Amino acid sequence: MTTIRFKKFNIEAYKPGKSNIKRLKDIIKLSANESALGVSTRVKKVVSKNNLNFFRYPDGKSKALRSQISRKFKCDKKRIICGAGSDEVIQMLCQLFLKPKDEVVVPQYSFLMYRIYAKIVGAKVIFAKEKNFKISIPEIINGITKKTKIVFLANPNNPTGTYLTKFELLELRKKLRKNILLVVDDAYAEYMKNLDYKSGLDLFKNKQNVFILRTFSKIYGLSSLRIGWGYGSKKIIDALNIIKPPFNVNEVAQKAAIESLKDSNFISRSIKHNTIYATKLKNFLHKYDISSNKVSANFLLLNFAKCKFKAKYFYEKLKARGIILRSTEEGYKIKNMLRLTIGSKKENLRFIKITESIFKK
Repeated sequence: MTTIRFKKFNIEAYKPGKSNIKRLKDIIKLSANESALGVSTRVKKVVSKNNLNFFRYPDGKSKALRSQISRKFKCDKKRIICGAGSDEVIQMLCQLFLKPKDEVVVPQYSFLMYRIYAKIVGAKVIFAKEKNFKISIPEIINGITKKTKIVFLANPNNPTGTYLTKFELLELRKKLRKNILLVVDDAYAEYMKNLDYKSGLDLFKNKQNVFILRTFSKIYGLSSLRIGWGYGSKKIIDALNIIKPPFNVNEVAQKAAIESLKDSNFISRSIKHNTIYATKLKNFLHKYDISSNKVSANFLLLNFAKCKFKAKYFYEKLKARGIILRSTEEGYKIKNMLRLTIGSKKENLRFIKITESIFKK
């Protein structure tokens, strides 16, 4: 009998935030950090047009989109690569830089795909402990060895919502060896209005040993179209283009992303909405002894350490009423906490109302 053999990976598969509940139809999904306001009307218009040629392959180099990104963010289009979500760019970076037994350093609680893609190519993942759920620069430096090739981090960080200041991020790059690639994931940068914060793109636009990740899945609302981009040295981008799948970003995603970048009013409204409701929800939950991080991205990490209810109990009670939060025990291994996405006005008010009813019992 012939046995077909394949690699076996000691990896816990990524589990996305839940999106449905059996026997319930009217679900409020606050588990995946998606856009509270949906998408720009410009995106809706371009997607509904009849001149999309689905039988043609899309532009494999995303030239028009890269040009629009270049204009929007004042960066070199030759140093931009687009991917089917920033996830794909992370995957390509791991394929390009890592060999078996190389090492990657990631924060203890961080976006799960950094560790997954690194492990797939055989690299060893070193976890840097966090301090009060904030990335610790000394712990990252302690994790560095001669085998370290990449340091991955998101700023602000997912799922903790904490962030490194401009000066802390600059300090980290200064303390790392020059031949270590620092990958800064700016997934939630647009939401950040904190005065001590600067995005990775703003800080390291001209650095050769820093790679920036960006996504259209969050504030731009294009999660289901799977589109993101990366910015790095031309040498790295040229090498990534060799291993990049030929038509990795579909035509609808490219056109939608271009239009979303043009709608500054939608972005402004999204930021304002997020600031108002994140603050409102943080203050509301504080009344029930549920603490959270300083308002930063479009989510809050809810800590139930001083609350009369456990996180799991609250999660199940909300779920029974049709509201889904993100369990942080799955994947992240954070106990007695939940991640709450800032939703639409209607969703947020519904969450508040149901939370009040749970605590009245």
